[in-house]
Amino acid sequence: MTQPTTFDYVIIFDGGSRGNPGPGYGSYIIRTRDGREDRCRLNFEEKMTNNEAEYRTLIAALDDLIDRIRKAGKDPSAFALEVRGDSQLIIAQLRGTFRVRAPHLRPLQEAAHERLSRFRKVRLVWQPRAVSASELGH
Repeated sequence: MTQPTTFDYVIIFDGGSRGNPGPGYGSYIIRTRDGREDRCRLNFEEKMTNNEAEYRTLIAALDDLIDRIRKAGKDPSAFALEVRGDSQLIIAQLRGTFRVRAPHLRPLQEAAHERLSRFRKVRLVWQPRAVSASELGH
């Protein structure tokens, strides 16, 4: 059962690779305040690390949500967003508590951060892997 939220939108994301590096994949949920949700599965068909797949999945989810908001004639800066993921590294890098040491991740972190900055309020939440697997099905 979906829990109510004080945020206008919730994104739940997870990415990975078959092998590390290997072919990348990901999935995300965009949930509205009233509990409606859309799910998307991604297959990147490129060799990448788990962390690259995590970032690329989050960026795809943010692009999708921003596009939906704009198509509705609104601005993302009017909305509060909660982002949930099971990668402690990605969440900590986006919060600014961990540095991005891997040069190939820096542009992805910057791209995700730029998209997050478009919202009025953002909360980044780490959740256990089991919760992500239960919600996303992998």
